[in-house]
Amino acid sequence: MAAPMRRSFRWLRPFGGRRPHAASGLPLLLGSNPAVLERVSRDVELRQEFISPEQEAAILRELEPRLQRQRYQREHWDQVIHGYREIEKAHWTEQSESIVQRLRDIAFPPGVPQLSMVHVLDLEKTGFINPHVDSVKFCGDTIAGLCLLSGSVMRLLSEDNDADRVDLLLERRSVYILRGVARYRFSHQILRDEDSFFGEQKVPRGRRVSIICRSLPLGPVSDTG
Repeated sequence: MAAPMRRSFRWLRPFGGRRPHAASGLPLLLGSNPAVLERVSRDVELRQEFISPEQEAAILRELEPRLQRQRYQREHWDQVIHGYREIEKAHWTEQSESIVQRLRDIAFPPGVPQLSMVHVLDLEKTGFINPHVDSVKFCGDTIAGLCLLSGSVMRLLSEDNDADRVDLLLERRSVYILRGVARYRFSHQILRDEDSFFGEQKVPRGRRVSIICRSLPLGPVSDTG
C-alpha cells in the first residue's frame, strides 16, 4: 500500500466558502491539490454525529449476536478486505429501522432503486480495506455508510492519476456518501491503524462497524467530472 500522505494538503471550501470541520477542529477533507478537491467535493457528503451514543449502543446490541457467531476473516475473496466479518440484514427493530431509513433518505432521492439488504461490515482493530471501486454489477451510483465504534481515514485515489488523492475524516457515528465521480473514478480504502493519519494528525483505529446502503446498478456510466 502507498505510504501515508501527510503533506501538500489544502483546505476544502465547499458550501458557500465555509470550511467543514469535525468537533475536533480538523477539516473533514484533505487533498493532494486544489483541483482534485474541487472535483471530488461535488460528489462527497459527510455528516458528523448522525446518531447519538445511545442510538449507536442500541443498534450495536442488535448486531452483536449475529456478528459474534462469526470469526474474523483474514482474506477476502478478491483480496480487498483483511480482518473482517460481515452480514447482510433486511429486518431491524423499530429503533434501528428508523436510523437506517434516515440514512437512506439523505443518500438517495425519492424513487431511486436501492438494494434491499443492508451490508454490515465489522473490521477488527488491525483490519483494513485496500483500494477498490465497487463493482458496477452489484452497486449503482451511490454508496452511503454509517460509521460505528471508531474513527478512521478513508482515502480516495484517482483511477487516472494515483498522485490525485483525497482523505476523508470519518469520525465515530458519522455518515459518508460517495456519488458520481467519487464513486466511479476514485477507489476508496480504509487505512490500517499504523497508516491512519489525517494530514499530520493521528486518527487511532479501533474495531469499526459500518452500516452500508447502496443504490441498484442502472446501466453504463460516464465520467462527467
